[in-house]
Amino acid sequence: MKREHYFWLLQVLGWTGVALFIAIVNKLRVMDMPLSGLCGIIGLAMTSLWRYCCKLRLLKGKRLEWQAAVAAALAVGMVQAFAIALLDRAISGANWFEGSPMWFLMMSSFWIGVMLAWNVCYMAALSLRRNQRLEAETLLLEAETLRLELLAKEAELRALQSQVNPHFFFNSLNSVRALMYEDVDNAADMIDRLATLMRYTLMSTFSDCVPLQHELDAVRAYLAIEQIRFEERLRLHVEIEAGLAEVKIPPMALQTLVENAVKYGVERRTEGSEIRIIARHVEGCAMIEVANQGKLLANPNSTRVGVNNARKRLELAKGRQATLDLSEQDGWVRATLSFPLAA
Repeated sequence: MKREHYFWLLQVLGWTGVALFIAIVNKLRVMDMPLSGLCGIIGLAMTSLWRYCCKLRLLKGKRLEWQAAVAAALAVGMVQAFAIALLDRAISGANWFEGSPMWFLMMSSFWIGVMLAWNVCYMAALSLRRNQRLEAETLLLEAETLRLELLAKEAELRALQSQVNPHFFFNSLNSVRALMYEDVDNAADMIDRLATLMRYTLMSTFSDCVPLQHELDAVRAYLAIEQIRFEERLRLHVEIEAGLAEVKIPPMALQTLVENAVKYGVERRTEGSEIRIIARHVEGCAMIEVANQGKLLANPNSTRVGVNNARKRLELAKGRQATLDLSEQDGWVRATLSFPLAA
């Protein structure tokens, strides 16, 4: 049923109830039945006319104030009482205006009270409907705002991720260039591995997050390329706790940290460095650490663009609780990536 149908159903039921109440008060006398029915019909007509006036007022953008509702109840109640007095006089010959004026005042008060009750119910229905409409509009606005925020977040994530790929390929091509003058066969093998990495990188561009195992496979391919250049100077140690291989991380985030470990650990030390990749559970969070031998303050002029980029992408993908910290302890530089497993 439509809202309009509900209104008329309640109108008919309500005023039928009023007519029955008047008939019962008159002890169900047959001679008073027509007047009881007319009371209900007149009340229905008067309130419907007042509702039409209210709708016109609302269409003009004017709110229905309680003062107007009270004034209307007074006016409509008086008109109702006067009309019923005239009908009673025409039907039964009774004269409400002669004899005891208090009788007319009592009947006027009764109908004013009925009209006040009708107006209270009508205004409550209008208020409820307005609140429901505002709530629905608010929910739609919140949903649209959330959708726009997600689109903005996705666009920012894509922009940051697109900055990672050229940086990675630049480093890899430098390695290929250095090797071409030393060992053509190894350079060719490096190009094959680079092609594999390019494929992974391009595919991961379409994902917000990838399994840690996929990222580790890409890291191993990258380190295999660097192994040709650094030989025994580059050593790798990987520890992944059970259940963490499938945890999702932003693509190329681990790769960025490993690249920094190679650049500032292996490359700058004559004896090279071991690169440790450790993933473990810590109090409901996944903690992934990339460590290399060296000093954190050995490169004060570094802009740390790669690390800042990885930190921002991690926050966008995993929420504000995700962190990426750099620290130095006992001759090791550690990049620690942490985020709730529920993220």
